[in-house]
Amino acid sequence: MSKSEAPRARAVEWQPGHIRGATHDVPVRVFRPSAGHSGWLVWAHGGSWHGGSVAGWHRPCADLSRLSGCAVVSVEYRLAPDDPHPAALNDVLTALDWAQRKSEQEGLPAASVGGDSAGGTVAACAAVVRRDQGRPLTAQVLAYPPFDPSCRAPSYTRYEGNFPTREGLAGAWRSYRSGASKGSALPSTPFEVDDLSGLAPAILGVGEFDAVADDVRQYADRLREAGNDLEFQEFPQMAHGAFLQPSAPGRSRAGGPSALRPWLGAALRRRYPSAAAAPGLAESTG
Repeated sequence: MSKSEAPRARAVEWQPGHIRGATHDVPVRVFRPSAGHSGWLVWAHGGSWHGGSVAGWHRPCADLSRLSGCAVVSVEYRLAPDDPHPAALNDVLTALDWAQRKSEQEGLPAASVGGDSAGGTVAACAAVVRRDQGRPLTAQVLAYPPFDPSCRAPSYTRYEGNFPTREGLAGAWRSYRSGASKGSALPSTPFEVDDLSGLAPAILGVGEFDAVADDVRQYADRLREAGNDLEFQEFPQMAHGAFLQPSAPGRSRAGGPSALRPWLGAALRRRYPSAAAAPGLAESTG
């Protein structure tokens, strides 16, 4: 049974579901433009790997589906400290496998992966894993992801009251990468990866006042140096957490939080240029 998201994204329908994984079912919410979609995007929410939920990210993901023309699979991935890395990454990869099967069944281009803040870090790692598996993605869509576990960059302390704080995020990194993460073959950050060539095209956005801005700028430079396709945008006067702020029509080129989602949606829409092709909600996420 489908539901309608109103009033901001009344053209988007959604349903909850579970995707069967190797060891457990992964909860998700699936958002689709009611007129049909041209591709699939798996989204990992923010929350410093310790918080956040598909419920808390409901409206932003519905809005992103509307703006991009894509079906968006919002993933309720496992959280630290109970489930440290690579649990979140494995859950996102499980959802990505499912979305790719749907893309193939519907004759659509390869699925994409994305996320905001800590979810963007997980999504970037998923793009590395898929490259290593020889399985292409249409895009990786990353909103202000942190990449350096030591949080050494000047942007962490450049502005008074910056969020996240260096101390807080460094502590979240330690907890996220503890315990079961030791010895994992899967990266917890692409900064651990020496070779960044051959990755999925990146859509990468960050705010001028974001504490993680230097991490993102450094990653953009590394992606370019490795020869990757990159769309990078730095938004003036924008701080961390802007993906959760409502978008405003006509503001996609302006500064401020309202500009981020329209820019992400438009950039992804360009990656899926065909008309929306697959109407209706999936009957099952099994």
